[in-house]
Amino acid sequence: MIIAGIDCGAKNTKAILMKDGEIVGKGMLLTGFDQEKAVEESLGRALKDAGISKDDVQKIYGTGSGQKAVKIADDSVNEIKAMSKGANFFFSNARTVIDVGAEEGRAAKIDEKGNPIDFAINEKCAAGAGAFIEAMARALEVAIEEMGLLCLESDKKIPMNAQCVVFAESEVVGLIHAKTDKPDISKAIHDSMASRIVSIIRRIGVNEDIVMIGGVGYNPGFMTALQQELKVEKIYIPDGPEYGAAVGAAVVAAET
Repeated sequence: MIIAGIDCGAKNTKAILMKDGEIVGKGMLLTGFDQEKAVEESLGRALKDAGISKDDVQKIYGTGSGQKAVKIADDSVNEIKAMSKGANFFFSNARTVIDVGAEEGRAAKIDEKGNPIDFAINEKCAAGAGAFIEAMARALEVAIEEMGLLCLESDKKIPMNAQCVVFAESEVVGLIHAKTDKPDISKAIHDSMASRIVSIIRRIGVNEDIVMIGGVGYNPGFMTALQQELKVEKIYIPDGPEYGAAVGAAVVAAET
């Protein structure tokens, strides 16, 4: 059986195709204003990647903040269950999953089958999501891809108290005017964001093993800050962490 999972997120829409429990195709593009178009095109890219036609797909499940736009889906699954099942698919030993996307961070405690037991969400605050790092990169006038690497060049601890992107940007501007080195500012930004995400995780308990999904998983500065804040030896990251929830949606479809 060939199954599709589509995660319509705030920034990107991701689609994956699974056949007999294995990923055979992936597709992603910016969500933009037309969510339904993004859903169709991401699936189209996944189909092209897999070398199959849409008629070959027996079941489609949607998830994400824009899951209502996945009108081609047979059903949908909430984001917490999708991220939990996705983490379990990649790492059967997972007991905590963290998903940090463009506009929201969340964490869930899961059982051995990937079912969520408890969860906590970042309350729609960008200070604990990828948009925070993007905004701070603009303030520092560096590419978003450079932020994580800059962070690793510093070992200084500079506290950032603001819990809002607007006020945090003011803090960053203040540090710039104080001639603070960019690596030190970048580390302060990542430490602040990691602290906010860890505060969410602690609501449900730090249960190892910990899996990270979402595009922020590519950021080495954030992952280092998160690991240090959690005081754990390892955080597991799957290949293509941004597809984690889409994979989870497909897993749920296969189980239904």
